[in-house]
Amino acid sequence: MQNFIFISPHFPHTYWEFCQRLKQNGVRVLGIADAPYDELKWQLKESLTEYYKVNSLENYDEVYRAVAYFAFKYGKIDWIESNNEYWLGQDARLRTDFNVGTGIQTNHIKAIKEKSEMKHYYNKGNIPTARQIKAAEGLEAVQAFVRQTGYPIIAKPDVGVGASGTYKITSDEQLNNFFNTVAEYRNYVVEEFITGEICSYDAIIDAKGEPLFESMTVWPPSIMDIVNLQLDLAYYVDKQIPDALRELGRRTVKAFGIWNRFVHLEYFRLDSDREGLGRKGDFVALEVNMRPAGGYTPDMINFAHSTDVYKIWADMVAFGERKMGEGEQYYCAFASRRDIYQYVHSHDEILARYGNQMVMCERMPELFKAAMGQQMYTAKLKTLDEVNNFVAFIHDKRQ
Repeated sequence: MQNFIFISPHFPHTYWEFCQRLKQNGVRVLGIADAPYDELKWQLKESLTEYYKVNSLENYDEVYRAVAYFAFKYGKIDWIESNNEYWLGQDARLRTDFNVGTGIQTNHIKAIKEKSEMKHYYNKGNIPTARQIKAAEGLEAVQAFVRQTGYPIIAKPDVGVGASGTYKITSDEQLNNFFNTVAEYRNYVVEEFITGEICSYDAIIDAKGEPLFESMTVWPPSIMDIVNLQLDLAYYVDKQIPDALRELGRRTVKAFGIWNRFVHLEYFRLDSDREGLGRKGDFVALEVNMRPAGGYTPDMINFAHSTDVYKIWADMVAFGERKMGEGEQYYCAFASRRDIYQYVHSHDEILARYGNQMVMCERMPELFKAAMGQQMYTAKLKTLDEVNNFVAFIHDKRQ
């Protein structure tokens, strides 16, 4: 029996599904987290052979002792994984320290965590990507960079996820202000500003670096604007993946040397020709995320493709292959609302109109509200026109 240590299996709250599918495949699942056992979902409790509570997952020594305890009690540890961006570095350190060879090791973690390091791997794979400079090179170097790219530019933490701490800079004055007021500017990278839809290549990669499953999700152009301006959010999983994105996603996986992972790789689909990058409609690399897409996206992928990505991933772990097929293909669209706005159509009107197509409808967790609002609606739809009409109906506001 394989021993799988799942770090922080309670968050996001749907991750019990990964654990459940592992157990169904005959894998012994051992959980480590800092949440009290009584607060775990019953589905997670039933999926775990044993749970070790630490006072803080941030305390590496404490987590190390938890892994050592499991190794002493159950024997060799075969997998250590969280599927969570925040813990990728710790996961890699634990694998290295306990000689667990089924995932990324410490010597490779910079490539998937640091945006500056990602550029080297994109270049190695001949994958188009935005020009970039480290802010640590200083104001004069960044000013020279801007003379090549023009404004606007984007400054964002070298290590980070989402729009947190990101700045859109449109003038010399704003650039000077960034260097004068952002104390941690040395930990930032500066990139040329690219416009277009963000399309993600979401895939489950086997031990040979080959995809067992592939999908595309289409995101709004700027999550940063959605957070900062408190805009409504909408995005969707497409019913198919363009060949160009499929090829680029696979090439990115090869360039980064990735195996045994659920990946979420982000690309711009250019909305206009861009010299040195491509023509309108071409895909340009944004960043790699070596974990599933956030929020409810894995569930949306399931609805869109009539499948079960939790099982496909668990089959990869247990058997090294895919055993789960797909059914009818749909678009799966997400649209959310913020409590601060007044909308034309009531909650009951939405359910009356889309109830038969609605697959999820609930209040969002507090942690997600900045980016995703407070109330979400997710529907399974047959055409892109239906997606656009669904989003317009939910987001229609009173003047």
